[in-house]
Amino acid sequence: MSTPEPGAAVDDARVTRVTDPADPRLHDYTDLKDVKLRSVREPAEGLYMAESSSVIRRALEAGHRPRSFLMADKWLDSMADVLAAHPDAPVYVGADDVVRQITGFHLHRGALAAMHRPVLPSVHELLAGARGGAGARRVAVLEDLVDHTNVGAVFRSAAALGVDAVLVSPSCSDPLYRRSVRVSMGTVFQVPWTRLESWPGGLHALQDDGFTVAALALCDDSVSLDDLVADPPERLAMVLGTEGDGLSRGAVAAADVVVRIPMAGGVDSLNVAAASAVAFWATRDRPGA
Repeated sequence: MSTPEPGAAVDDARVTRVTDPADPRLHDYTDLKDVKLRSVREPAEGLYMAESSSVIRRALEAGHRPRSFLMADKWLDSMADVLAAHPDAPVYVGADDVVRQITGFHLHRGALAAMHRPVLPSVHELLAGARGGAGARRVAVLEDLVDHTNVGAVFRSAAALGVDAVLVSPSCSDPLYRRSVRVSMGTVFQVPWTRLESWPGGLHALQDDGFTVAALALCDDSVSLDDLVADPPERLAMVLGTEGDGLSRGAVAAADVVVRIPMAGGVDSLNVAAASAVAFWATRDRPGA
């Protein structure tokens, strides 16, 4: 079956025009600015939000399934090909002020989609299936990051710099939260990831799978990132800690090695997103190395 080109007209019979922000059919889209509430609701209800036409397209390309779409009239035709490819997903369209009342903000990135949240694989399944089944060699582990912006930024760096997978601690902020997805530019759909069931016990499972666990932290017995890169382990897991306090004592104690990033100018630490980019770049695969 042929797929309509972007910009094709949408069959008006597909569209449900909404005028009441309290319409119960729009429950998925309510209270989007309430981070605490949405962080609980979305995993419990098996959904996440994809914001902007480009992010929606990336999610669909990754095989994720839409529950429904919400947008203002002006974005309808530009999403025609996406809507035609998913004829069973309801399409809700409203005036700008109605959409704003539903979501709590002005939607200026094209559209929103409520997506079915995929079931996460086990850690072993994730690592074994990475790199097309060849198995992961370099992974990032995030401990208790609070800021969704940082989570999204880490995923974007992981995608850009060839990290094979990302693991998040049980209390780490949700990579599929709307802001994380947006900041990642949709790369959260590209980089394989899952959530560890225990902490810091989950690090021992990585060691059992042959990974050298490297904690990025400041301590007296740390080694330079340069030294780690000079003699890289065959399989490496880089553990990055929460904003402010950094890695917990338990995570540092469970690691095989503690690694520091060499710095100048009297600076002793970097934001976790910046630190991840430095570590991912330094440990990247080098042709011929």
